[in-house]
Amino acid sequence: MKSSEGGDNITPMRAVLIRHSRLKFADGGLIEVKLWGVPVSPDKPHGYKYSLVYIAEGRRVIGYDNAERRGDHRHDGDREEPYRFTSLDRLVSDFLKDVARWRGER
Repeated sequence: MKSSEGGDNITPMRAVLIRHSRLKFADGGLIEVKLWGVPVSPDKPHGYKYSLVYIAEGRRVIGYDNAERRGDHRHDGDREEPYRFTSLDRLVSDFLKDVARWRGER
């Protein structure tokens, strides 16, 4: 696509859904995992966009995501901290460990 201003070609970013799953617990808790493959960019150097969330009592208590221009990070309650992404398998494993820890503390 060429801009009418004579600018550079612009290629739209195409995300490919890798996984979208939801798991509801009997106590009302909810896990939702969304993983996309995206073109490698300064914002997504590993080529993935992701959102993993555990919701309990109507609020996010655990989350891992890489929202636009915020980089890889995790949420634990009200706290947010950087997350070192190494692989999708490790991401899901770290997330599920945090969920299990949170559910075990309740």
